[in-house]
Amino acid sequence: MSDGTGKKKILIVDDEEGIRSQICWALSDRYEVFQAADAPAALEIVRAEKPDLATIDIALSSVGEDTHGIDLLVNALEAHPEMKVIMVTGNEEKETALMAIDAGAHDYFQKPVDLDELKIIIRRALYVRQLEAENRDLQAKLAATRVFHEIIGSSPKMLDVFKKIETIANSEYTVLITGESGTGKELVAKAIHTQSQRCNRPFITINCGAIPEALLESELFGHEKGAFTDAIVQKKGKFENADTGTVFLDEIGELSLMLQVKLLRFLQEQSIERVGGDQPIELDVRILAATNKNLADEVKNKKFREDLFYRLSVINIDLPRLYDRGDDVVLLANHLLDRFAAENNRVGCSFDPKAIARMRLHDWPGNVRELENRIKRAVILSANRRIKATDMGFDPDSQSEIKTLAQLREEVESDHINQALLRHNWNVSRAAHDLGVSRTTLYDLLDKYGIKRH
Repeated sequence: MSDGTGKKKILIVDDEEGIRSQICWALSDRYEVFQAADAPAALEIVRAEKPDLATIDIALSSVGEDTHGIDLLVNALEAHPEMKVIMVTGNEEKETALMAIDAGAHDYFQKPVDLDELKIIIRRALYVRQLEAENRDLQAKLAATRVFHEIIGSSPKMLDVFKKIETIANSEYTVLITGESGTGKELVAKAIHTQSQRCNRPFITINCGAIPEALLESELFGHEKGAFTDAIVQKKGKFENADTGTVFLDEIGELSLMLQVKLLRFLQEQSIERVGGDQPIELDVRILAATNKNLADEVKNKKFREDLFYRLSVINIDLPRLYDRGDDVVLLANHLLDRFAAENNRVGCSFDPKAIARMRLHDWPGNVRELENRIKRAVILSANRRIKATDMGFDPDSQSEIKTLAQLREEVESDHINQALLRHNWNVSRAAHDLGVSRTTLYDLLDKYGIKRH
């Protein structure tokens, strides 16, 4: 943790006052430094101040009796697990220092203290601590991710959508679902139906823009035998087949004005007449509709009936663009990658950090559908299981990407981890030693960057 000025907190634990003063003098311009001469004082500071890092003399003594620094290390990490600890050793104590690493210390350095070397070790340890904190935040976010009736999302806008679905599902009101193409309107309609008391009854989807107008009336409402030339038998329409269930009218804005009248009549009277028939058929059907058009504008332009618009939009759910959903794009991308990799016998695929960075920056005009198509293509066409930005169709020479420091740091760190693992033939312990981190930390970083052995 840091103080009010933003400085990181460092605790120096050594029973030699001269060493404590020397280290404090070297670090105090950049960090908020605390001192302790013995284990009880050190633990008190750890609990009260929650320092980011501590240096502990491995041969710490107190009141004439040796108190092994490893004992303090264990107790300090128990009190504050996120703290990084660097052990200070003599030349003859290297074996004990390695024991301290096994007990949870981040690193060690030897006396006499080389202040320049110590500063580098401290900067590296604090950098790793920051990365671990970011990884914990990501893991917490992943744990909070909601998979709501096949809809994946943890952004505030999507959580609002989920809450609205839960609230309205058991009502009998019509619902108008709006949003750009590819935002998941049909999934929302299915979620409403699945959450409702009609969940065990039919759910029938009709794409109003995909069926020719001449056939759509018969598809919706059915026809009697002889109603037209090819009507050689009586046929029930989608509404009858969905009785006691739900009808989802996708692309409702494509419905002709004539069929809008018939739909309005059904909403008012809960009955239909088949094409060529004259007997009303009463039905119990809930209507959900979706459109990527602005129906209010369509009403103004006389392309959509105002009375039907108000009947349909008793409740409205407006879906956000993928670009407006923050890190949902990464959550969705990893979910889709696992799915398509399994389907194509390419288990173990992961994203290159540059690919993740480009996904975060892309505006996604096709929304989730575009993301799905890009990942599916990448899984099939990529030369290896490490999916790169170019595999997803992003221009490698595009100047639209302005990388943040965090993105650059992630790229460099991921590359270094890969190199260390390859150098040691995926021996995690040796790679962790080279990288100056614990095996546990390295495993966390492998998860963070999706690095897998291929």
